Amino acid sequence: MLIRDVMTEQVMTVKPDTSIFDVARLMRDEDIGAVPVEENDRLIGIVTDRDLVVRALADSHFKFGIRARAVMSERMLYCFADQKVDDVLDNMGEMQVRRMLVVDRDKRLVGVVSIGDLAGKAPLSKAGDSLNRISWPASH
Repeated sequence: MLIRDVMTEQVMTVKPDTSIFDVARLMRDEDIGAVPVEENDRLIGIVTDRDLVVRALADSHFKFGIRARAVMSERMLYCFADQKVDDVLDNMGEMQVRRMLVVDRDKRLVGVVSIGDLAGKAPLSKAGDSLNRISWPASH
């Protein structure tokens, strides 16, 4: 089975000048934990719920007007739509991530896939192993 068969195709994105309040509202309203940031039809970053807390809210210099660009992670982990589910599960376990952006071979965003999307599509032992590695502290 391929990632394109299990991914979520409708991905909400924001522009880099979107306020973090609008990003947070989008996350709340859509029940999502990450929002890719696009500029000129290209991915330039991703804002996660953790980014909002660590880079904006927990900062003692927090100020209104902070934009997505200021808190986004520029390092984006992705997989290809034509990759096998098992291979992506392995990668997610190694990288300790719960979700990956899905791109086509031209690196255009076509979806997102989460560990939950994959858990029901792979053998139980494979999904459990990957989830265990994702949940394990990075120092191990």
